[in-house]
Amino acid sequence: MATSAVLLVVAAVVALVAGHGAAFDPNPLQDFCVADTTSKVRVNGVPCKDPAAVTPDDFFFSGVDRAGAGTASRRYGFTALSVQIPGLNTLGASHARVDVAPGAVFPPHYHPRASETAVVLDGAVYFGFVSSYPENMVYAKVLRKGDVFAVPQGLVHFLYNNGTEPAALYATLSSQNPGLVLLADALFASGLPDDLLAKTFLTDVGTAHKIGAKFRS
Repeated sequence: MATSAVLLVVAAVVALVAGHGAAFDPNPLQDFCVADTTSKVRVNGVPCKDPAAVTPDDFFFSGVDRAGAGTASRRYGFTALSVQIPGLNTLGASHARVDVAPGAVFPPHYHPRASETAVVLDGAVYFGFVSSYPENMVYAKVLRKGDVFAVPQGLVHFLYNNGTEPAALYATLSSQNPGLVLLADALFASGLPDDLLAKTFLTDVGTAHKIGAKFRS
């Protein structure tokens, strides 16, 4: 009888921990928590707006139909538009439109706090991710309008417009603040020693320095 009780407690604890681990962002305790961006309160997220002051516009965003409407990266040739919807606060999701010029890339990167699902709106891209060490397997496809691809949380992924027409994607991420780590920028624009980078990339110090100079200029 005592053994059964212990097993029951262990099972409950495991289920509780598993359930907690599956929620990357705090679970909402109400229907919605529209972000109050004017509040000076510091919490894990953004404080809630008074429900009496909430309007339909708090769940609305316009502009994802326009190419190149976001922040542009001259280095890589893509534009990213963050879809700002106050009503998504605490719901564990964020969205973005990404435009990629012909021949341009959204280089290898990862989101430490989110998985990603992307749908192609226009054009075609080579899109995929790389599994973790030591396998380092590439899972990628050429995606065209209407295609959807999913990327597991924390894995390195990329997209490359190797065609002749502009491409656009709509990405959904499973965190309010997914984070973004661009691998090349993190390594070469951060000021890491050239000899460390040379050993990492199995090259010489001069080559590592030349590459780093392009990121720091």
